[in-house]
Amino acid sequence: MAKVNAKTGIQNYKTVITGTSHTFLADEPADLGGTDLGPNPNEFLAASLASCITITVRMYADRKKWPLDEVEVSVEVDYKTEPGITRFKKDIILKGDLTEDQKLKLYIIAGKCPVNKALQQTIIME
Repeated sequence: MAKVNAKTGIQNYKTVITGTSHTFLADEPADLGGTDLGPNPNEFLAASLASCITITVRMYADRKKWPLDEVEVSVEVDYKTEPGITRFKKDIILKGDLTEDQKLKLYIIAGKCPVNKALQQTIIME
């Protein structure tokens, strides 16, 4: 189970987030009244998915000893276009001397990262 604590004081929207062993900042851009000291919450959501995919793909390629030099993932989160729908657009770039079969398998593995799986399940807010 993952757990974080977030605290916002009197400095507009600057939020200190503390996890198990790391502390980092979230904020809003200046044009929204923030101080732009860190990513906004939607960027963190996209970053969570993107980083989970890259780590999962890297782990799989390492276990298989495949020549993956780099994996790059770009994620866009669109929750405004269609009411009641949040759309995640993922672009995955694999670099290395990989066969087409290896690339295909890594794209499949990308969909199996824990954050991707969590976002596809029923979500309950308590």
